[in-house]
Amino acid sequence: MSKNVLIVAAHPDDEVLGCGGVAARHVRRGDSVEVLIVAEGATSRGDGDGAVAALADGARKAATVLGTRPPRFGGLPDNRLDTIALLDVVKLVEATGDEVRPDIVYTHHAGDLNIDHQVVARAVATAFRPLPDATVKALYSFETLSSSEWALPSADTHFQPCRFENISDVLDLKLAALECYANEMRAFPHPRSIDAVTALARVRGATAGVAAAEAFCVFREIIT
Repeated sequence: MSKNVLIVAAHPDDEVLGCGGVAARHVRRGDSVEVLIVAEGATSRGDGDGAVAALADGARKAATVLGTRPPRFGGLPDNRLDTIALLDVVKLVEATGDEVRPDIVYTHHAGDLNIDHQVVARAVATAFRPLPDATVKALYSFETLSSSEWALPSADTHFQPCRFENISDVLDLKLAALECYANEMRAFPHPRSIDAVTALARVRGATAGVAAAEAFCVFREIIT
């Protein structure tokens, strides 16, 4: 039976870095995959409307590569989500959830260094709290290179995955989707590089005994 899947990412490219491979696998299984990108991802660097538009265009192209539905854009200010009332971010996520009625949700790890990732993780946890009529049966957090591994060194913030999904057959799609964000990617040894993304997929795969994987923390799984 097909499922409704929602990926809630802070910025354009996070959705691919975090779970691009799993998104492609869901699509291959016949699931409907929606993506909400909460913040515009450019203005904190001093970039203008052109950069914002380029990122949105990259997100649309990446969605085509992975086979997900066209992304939804919240348009909130980049790296300033901590200046916005959490309730406003929650309502944005809730409105999307009301339309999508997801069975599975993927979002950021709450311990990431990036403040927008932290706010989005908390907003998602709030929006999809397990009320009696909730549709969400699984809520997972992904890792985002150049943020998760740079978190402050404590047990509370460290990304410690316990769920691994084999993406050996779709790793090429994940990398092709990242190429749609040419201006966001960097040369190795920067963590947001094709080589580093590939290396992480190989390490996560080796951890689980497969050629390539994406790793997740389980926030909630409800078995019915």
